[in-house]
Amino acid sequence: MKATKTYGLSEERFESLIGTLLRTGVILAAAVVLAGGALYLAKYWRVKPDYRIFRGEPADLRSVSGIFQDTVGWHARGVIQFGLLLLIATPIARVAFCVAAFASERDWLYVTTTLIVLAILIYSVSSA
Repeated sequence: MKATKTYGLSEERFESLIGTLLRTGVILAAAVVLAGGALYLAKYWRVKPDYRIFRGEPADLRSVSGIFQDTVGWHARGVIQFGLLLLIATPIARVAFCVAAFASERDWLYVTTTLIVLAILIYSVSSA
């Protein structure tokens, strides 16, 4: 009897890796937001907010490149926004990992379906 060759990861290993990816992403995002919050409080802890006037986010925090520049410059709001970007990127990374895992299993129907989902996610995040 000929042994069949199996491809890819075992189901338990796959679930373990996805769990680790999600936990790591959320913990990293929380740590970055916490660091940004600490920076923000260190600088503005005495400022009393005026809630009668609404001020939206500055223009530099409305684009990914602006957020990266503020993060590199250790601007508190930029660091907080970067942490939120990491939080948003975590499930997107999960879907990308699933594409790779399904490709290693040579399950082309799931690869195609997951690539469509990944494209929709990337489009929805980048078009906003």
